[in-house]
Amino acid sequence: MAYLLIIISAVFVNNIVLSQFLGICPFLGVSKKVNTAIGMSGAVMFVLVLATMVTYILNKYVLVPLNIEFLQTISFILIIASLVQMVEIVLKKVSHSLYEALGVFLPLITTNCCVLGVSMLALDLPSKYSFVEEGSLALAIVFAFANALAFGLALVLFAGIREQIQLTDIPKRLQGTPISLIAAGLLALAFMGFSGLV
Repeated sequence: MAYLLIIISAVFVNNIVLSQFLGICPFLGVSKKVNTAIGMSGAVMFVLVLATMVTYILNKYVLVPLNIEFLQTISFILIIASLVQMVEIVLKKVSHSLYEALGVFLPLITTNCCVLGVSMLALDLPSKYSFVEEGSLALAIVFAFANALAFGLALVLFAGIREQIQLTDIPKRLQGTPISLIAAGLLALAFMGFSGLV
């Protein structure tokens, strides 16, 4: 039951992008086309789940026993950067068109605060959720997967909205970034309707 509550909470109630404002750079940058947004969501999902798993293990079995938790941030950043490089190499071999479509935003996953933020938040799940008594690796992985789904949902929804905006007649002063920010704000307001669900 805790897994289901974490998924519902992460995807709808505490959406990592729309409620906690982590991962805004790719949210605004890669959301011009739905296909690109889906590809970016997949890449972020892979990196987010893998990074959370590796950083959780590193923290629990290396940093905490050696009493060097102060190295969390730097070690987590190094792990995330390595994983992004791996994803970039795999995408270049497997799907060159997606690699080209993501362009500069693929290396930006390294600096995507969503990945680092979820990796850090996964370490402290019991204090974040009252229904979680003790944190575990499985719980951290479910939390990372749920937040990756939340990121993907927000990104794909926003990409669909932006594609629709391109087909409408917008006043000249609102075209481009202003209407995108207004749409993002309205999307965040829509997700506020889920507050109190969990």
